Amino acid sequence: MRRLFPVTYETAAQASVGAPGTDVTEREWELGELAEAYAYPEVREPWLRANMVSTLDGAAQHDGRSQPISSATDMRIFGVLRALADVVVVGAETVRQEQYRPARAREAFAALRKAAGQGPAPAIAVVTASLDLDFSLPLFTSPLVPTLVLTGAAATPDRIAQAERSGAQVVIAGDGMGVDPARAVRALGDLGHTRLLTEGGPRLLGQWIAAGVLDELCLTLAPMLTAGDAQRIAGGPPIPVPRRFELASLLEEAGFLYSRYRRPDRSTE
Repeated sequence: MRRLFPVTYETAAQASVGAPGTDVTEREWELGELAEAYAYPEVREPWLRANMVSTLDGAAQHDGRSQPISSATDMRIFGVLRALADVVVVGAETVRQEQYRPARAREAFAALRKAAGQGPAPAIAVVTASLDLDFSLPLFTSPLVPTLVLTGAAATPDRIAQAERSGAQVVIAGDGMGVDPARAVRALGDLGHTRLLTEGGPRLLGQWIAAGVLDELCLTLAPMLTAGDAQRIAGGPPIPVPRRFELASLLEEAGFLYSRYRRPDRSTE
């Protein structure tokens, strides 16, 4: 893996044997190095980070799943981002399609999480209006930390009761059937979760974008073409004016680009 941006003293020193501004050292980064590269900023309010993968022609999936367009390094970064998060927020459809399981504790990050005041693993928070979920799945019955279910105040009472019987914690984050993105972020913050990670799907990411609550996008660009009619990383109605994000970092390995973009108007102090 090489760091392409930002240019540091190390990358500048090595540029004499490679392209200007690049770290030409091709090696596998240690998990600690990746954790440092993707560390959350020091902020008091919840920080919402998204992690997505896309092909060169804009597909976020192939045959309905993201795994075929991923890579081993992409999955390592996926694991690091989870290890840094307090909670992983995901849409109900993605839970069904990707067969989500509870986040697991990883010994390599135990000390880091303890120092940050975090539990052994992040909670999974499922965003759902209908609560049409299989509550017999391990995600609900045997997580290391209780799974959260974010829903609206008008959700069916018997489905709420079923979710709670499975061991899930139901969080009301909307006045009607749906979930209000800004209210969901606040509700998670009220529970003590400030390091938020969303893994989609595209419809949920589109909702975060439209509501203006997305702070950071970690995007893996896969050197692949798929054609077809697969979804992009974000879906839903277009917003009136495109929102500008700034490049925070860029890594490369085997043609895959691992980028981070941040909202320029959100303070990280």
